[in-house]
Amino acid sequence: MSKLELDLPVLLPEVPDERDQCVTRLLSALNAEGGIEKAHLKTGTSPQVCIHYDPDQVALEKVKAIARRAGAEITERYHHLLLDVTGIRHQRHARQVGEKIGKANGVIEAVVSGAGVARVEYDTTLTDENAVISAIRQTDIRILSDATAERSDDHAGHDHGPGEHGKEKHGAGDGHNHDHGGIFGENTELYFAIGSGVFWLVGLILSFLGGVPELVSTVLFVIAILMGGYFILIEAIQTIRQGKFEIDFLMLVAAAGACALGEFQEAALLLFLFSIGHALENYAMGRARKSIEALSDLAPPTALVKRNGATTEVGVEELMVGDVIVVRPNSKIAADGVIVSGTSAVDQAPITGESVPVDKLPVSDPEAEVDLDTLPAEHRAFAGTINGSSPLEIRVLKLAGDSTLSRLVTLVKEAETQQSPTQQLTDKFERYFVPAVIGLVFLLLFAFLVIDEPFSKSFYRAMAVLVAASPCALAISTPSAVLAGVARAARQGVLIKGGRPLEDLGGITALAFDKTGTLTEGKPRLTEVIASGEATESELLTVAIAVEELSDHPLAAAIVTGGKERLGNKTTNFPSAENLEALTARGVKATVAGKTVHIGNRRLFRELTGQEIPTDIDQQMAKLEDTGNTAMIVHQDNRYLGIIAVMDVARPEAKATLAALKEIGIKKMVMLTGDHQKVADAVAADIGITDPLGSLLPEDKVAAIERLRAEEGMVAMIGDGVNDAPAMAKSTVGIAMGAAGSDVALETADVALMADRLDNLPFAIGLSRMAKRIIRQNLVMSLGMVIILIPLTLLGIAEIGPAVIAHEGSTLVVVGNALRLLAYKR
Repeated sequence: MSKLELDLPVLLPEVPDERDQCVTRLLSALNAEGGIEKAHLKTGTSPQVCIHYDPDQVALEKVKAIARRAGAEITERYHHLLLDVTGIRHQRHARQVGEKIGKANGVIEAVVSGAGVARVEYDTTLTDENAVISAIRQTDIRILSDATAERSDDHAGHDHGPGEHGKEKHGAGDGHNHDHGGIFGENTELYFAIGSGVFWLVGLILSFLGGVPELVSTVLFVIAILMGGYFILIEAIQTIRQGKFEIDFLMLVAAAGACALGEFQEAALLLFLFSIGHALENYAMGRARKSIEALSDLAPPTALVKRNGATTEVGVEELMVGDVIVVRPNSKIAADGVIVSGTSAVDQAPITGESVPVDKLPVSDPEAEVDLDTLPAEHRAFAGTINGSSPLEIRVLKLAGDSTLSRLVTLVKEAETQQSPTQQLTDKFERYFVPAVIGLVFLLLFAFLVIDEPFSKSFYRAMAVLVAASPCALAISTPSAVLAGVARAARQGVLIKGGRPLEDLGGITALAFDKTGTLTEGKPRLTEVIASGEATESELLTVAIAVEELSDHPLAAAIVTGGKERLGNKTTNFPSAENLEALTARGVKATVAGKTVHIGNRRLFRELTGQEIPTDIDQQMAKLEDTGNTAMIVHQDNRYLGIIAVMDVARPEAKATLAALKEIGIKKMVMLTGDHQKVADAVAADIGITDPLGSLLPEDKVAAIERLRAEEGMVAMIGDGVNDAPAMAKSTVGIAMGAAGSDVALETADVALMADRLDNLPFAIGLSRMAKRIIRQNLVMSLGMVIILIPLTLLGIAEIGPAVIAHEGSTLVVVGNALRLLAYKR
């Protein structure tokens, strides 16, 4: 595993020196992140954070996001480029290109994925963006469109959304993403492979017919060899120029050896199967790539915008923050923003994975400034979602390149370049294995000097071993599964940031949940209304609503809203309240219809009456408090009207989700909350949490995660991605809820549930487990085939023909197995 070391200059606002707690928090957050080996402080005139990290597991952008989350301002030294490229022939080629780009001056790290994404991180003190792009152009891949490149380099205005500037973005299947084009376009290699197979088959049939000269079959086999070997030869030449001997070279040597022995039929079969395997591998990777690239096509290219009293159609890249766009019924929404007019049901499945359309309502004040992170879901719109049957007007709050959809596309592409631990292991194995195979074959060529056999037999055996030992299936086994898994998750509204979290999520044995906003709705609701004495429920609620309408306390809004719902909106003329007075740590006081009203806790009424609370009211309050409610007494003049209670209630889907998690084998589910232990116990009993932990400070949550990891091994922490960031960083996998509404959650989580819903969690874990199974199956099949074939060919039991069929067959089986992830259902 290669580690990079870089010095990240940071500025922590209002920090007197490097011993400040902000620096400690930053180092702690970095050291907790998977993929970062060590982060420590270098002192000097300008303190720098020195980070030792594995770029295949964590991107520089993620490192920057963690630092920003800790309150640091990152200097402009290190930049990051994410580019759509074409010409990637297969996963091995992607690795070769990445290594070549990585040798350019100033490039810290370069990774190219088989799906056609190049991620380059570079030091601006040594190079610049133009030089990096020039280094990419010097390879044998092409940048699809410089204007559509996703740039994450901390420069405002540099992020471009899907299809921005009107440039065409090419994807799999459009004739532009395969470098093996020719007279038949993108599919030339496939046609050559099929042609090779046809000539081989005809030659084979003719060889069994009497009266047909042997020369005819030989000529057909030679044509098959030329057609099947053409693109393999191109590949081999390119790798040899880089001083490497890869699988393509091994196949050509084996075919040439068979021809030297006069076995033209076996040479033709070898190159036909290898070339058809190549072509189908590209097709399979293209399938997974298309699933991801479909995200880019979600946003419409144009929008209807209201300007100067008229509605005109403009490109989405021309939209400005503050513009009001008109969205017609059953059309796509063009930008992130706030609903200012109209009501409709919007299908958010393309972004969040929600299966049911979400009702959208306009905000009360269309001109008011809004905070996107706290804007309720019913008022917020996302680019790429689909409007229902009524028109909407939306005030644009984000440029096209900054939209949730654009960020999602960028992060998914970035995830494609992050390797899993298994993929790193197989890549390392392959680097040593291929030279070892070449060495073994070289020794086998001279077996005739030791064993009493002709050179031709030694040569034939060496070529058979060469075919058997080529790790084609191994090279594609893990990346194909990771790409398919990430693509399938994105389609469901789950962002999995690379191979490491995809594998880790399937191995977790315990889950830790934040309570507020994760397991509960995050806002209190009126749960109980108990009238006392001769008072009626209607009288109790009418008085309470009148008083609480004057208050700005968070609980007041819940009482007003819930009270009106209970009254069925029958009462429209509530008595007016006046002279509201907040009584610190006790409650409130007001005058309603000339009568003094108090609403508050026991302490308030002990002081007010000089007596203990009536026993029945005290017992009812205690019962409510034991179940997690906040109970309040309502008192008017000299009489108790009763009790009202509010509570942050569990999400509707929480109970079913936790039950589903138990069904798939997650036995330990911990809830972490700062609320009183009684509240934690009540919520846990209601929804099925096994271990509720209450009265926790933020540092207590971190300690709880550390204990849980020590006990269980692999733990996932689910929270909102902001307040729970330290605990999420300490967990094996950090999962952010409602990431579509939070930039911080999108940047920092390992897994992001785009919708503010828990019920995608079992899907994500199930998908990860299937991905792990498929990766394991692929490794067993690919390595097993090599382990079986090498002894068989060494002993002369298997000849080149059967070895070729078994070898290439295993490659196709591995790819097909990985593609099953695209069809995964919860």
